[in-house]
Amino acid sequence: MTASTGRRVLLAAPRGYCAGVDRAVIAVEKALEQYGAPVYVRHEIVHNKYVVQTLEKKGAIFVERTEEVPPGNIVMFSAHGVAPVVHEEAERGRLATIDATCPLVTKVHKEAVRFAKEDYDILLIGHEGHEEVIGTSGEAPDHIQLVDGPGDVEKVEVRDPSKVVWLSQTTLSVDETMETVDALKEKFPQLISPPSDDICYATQNRQLAVKQMGAESDLVIVVGSRNSSNSKRLVEVAKLAGARDAHLVDFADEIDEAWLEGVTTVGVTSGASVPEVLVEQVLEWLSQRGFEDVEIVKAAEESITFSLPKELRRDLREEAAALAAGRGGAGSEA
Repeated sequence: MTASTGRRVLLAAPRGYCAGVDRAVIAVEKALEQYGAPVYVRHEIVHNKYVVQTLEKKGAIFVERTEEVPPGNIVMFSAHGVAPVVHEEAERGRLATIDATCPLVTKVHKEAVRFAKEDYDILLIGHEGHEEVIGTSGEAPDHIQLVDGPGDVEKVEVRDPSKVVWLSQTTLSVDETMETVDALKEKFPQLISPPSDDICYATQNRQLAVKQMGAESDLVIVVGSRNSSNSKRLVEVAKLAGARDAHLVDFADEIDEAWLEGVTTVGVTSGASVPEVLVEQVLEWLSQRGFEDVEIVKAAEESITFSLPKELRRDLREEAAALAAGRGGAGSEA
């Protein structure tokens, strides 16, 4: 079959890895290269099944609790960030640490600490149970309350309506977040917004591209894992933008051929923690079924990069051994 059949693919740009994910994945690879296996990672370094499986094959060990890491080892904190209590657990466990938290998440943590010091009530817009929300909430648990969408606004109570600020999880839907903010402002007219937008540039750009192609797509395929908040949001955004149907898949072989019935235009994008190889496999799968004409839908240019965690410049194996022996370590004050 050829493109003359009228079947086409709209390929979103930008898509896939954001700067924070790229930094975190490279950090695990560098740590394994410099220090050898095993390197423990607390929680999935990013929310993508393929990435986690690939790193496991190289010697990374993923754990859900800091206590699972034997003393004298290296543990890395994921891109989603952790609460201060987790750093304390690592210190008690005599572990050398690498903090791979996305700098944009770190920015939200710092905002939470600052507003808590100024005794504000902080309304954190986000999804209950998400690792990023848990980490941010842990920075100021006595000042933060979670607002999980517009439906939560009615139950929000604050001490002083003149000292209220909102922050947000970085991977949310922009539109849904602003809907929640509008409802909060209606209830608390003096609500303060954060000094800069918390929703990350990559999340916004990927949603913008999906909005542009959604109205023209009969079907949108989002490559990403089911525990990836930003990937799930892309499915929602596609449907709201006018796509007749939209699905989230980890791999090309999860696509159901029945989804293609009556379809002439397929939109393809990927979440911010998805390597491009998985998108290429989806494009190949579609090409084999007559969708060979690929058009790029470009919403933004991205040139942001982040430097690797500073801990990778130290001899963490030596530090870990010293900690295990109860001698402290060269970087134990950091």
